[in-house]
Amino acid sequence: MPLVHVNGIDVNYIDSGEGDVIVLLHGLGSSYRDWDMQIPVLSENFRVIAPDFRAHGSSTKVPEKQGVEYMKEDIYHLLKCLNIKQADFIGFSMGGAVAFQLAVDYPDLVKKLVIINSGPDFNNPNASGVDILVERTNIIKQHGFNTLAQKIAEGMFPDAHQTAWREEFKNRILNNDEDAYLLTFAELMKWGLGDKISKIQQPTLVIASDNDYTSVEYKQLYVDKIANARLVVIPNSRHGVVLDAYENLNVELLKFIKNG
Repeated sequence: MPLVHVNGIDVNYIDSGEGDVIVLLHGLGSSYRDWDMQIPVLSENFRVIAPDFRAHGSSTKVPEKQGVEYMKEDIYHLLKCLNIKQADFIGFSMGGAVAFQLAVDYPDLVKKLVIINSGPDFNNPNASGVDILVERTNIIKQHGFNTLAQKIAEGMFPDAHQTAWREEFKNRILNNDEDAYLLTFAELMKWGLGDKISKIQQPTLVIASDNDYTSVEYKQLYVDKIANARLVVIPNSRHGVVLDAYENLNVELLKFIKNG
């Protein structure tokens, strides 16, 4: 796995396959491993770039300078270093926030946009989003990082047959620098596009799990603000749809990337 020094940090990334480029952006506290079930499928027909965000995975464990703006610039400079002038972007959870910001700030770079279980305004979520923010903040303060990692992993993969996924995801969170994670989380909760969402003109697919943290109705509200967007709901899945319903998800991703 190569490392490239951009924007003051070393970014670890996967570069797999050939052809038109797809960039995969992972969720908070995780790594490119979010995409274990997508990279092999997508790289059969496309060149797939899957980076670790700053302070995540094997990228620089910088405990400061966190947030969507920093991550957006990291990805922009990574692609510039790789001489990639345009790509399709697929963002999961926090990665969706970064993908949204790239689409607004660097519209020529973003060909198509896929947003998975995410939103354009983490600073203004619906009621369930507020509850999650309060809950996680209280867990960190009262019980510590390990308890939070366990709680998140159990919420994403609660079923008996998901034990391996649950343990893997918990360990991935605990691989983070705690201070960097907490700052990233805090900065993410301050981020939002607001009215800038109307600037997005790229073909956009929003994918929602029927049992995600935030409702399908919430996602439909922001889909309606994007000129060329549509919503697809994946049944019988939770927030971690990249794993718990990966076959259905992969079908939707390939259909949109190939045909729009």
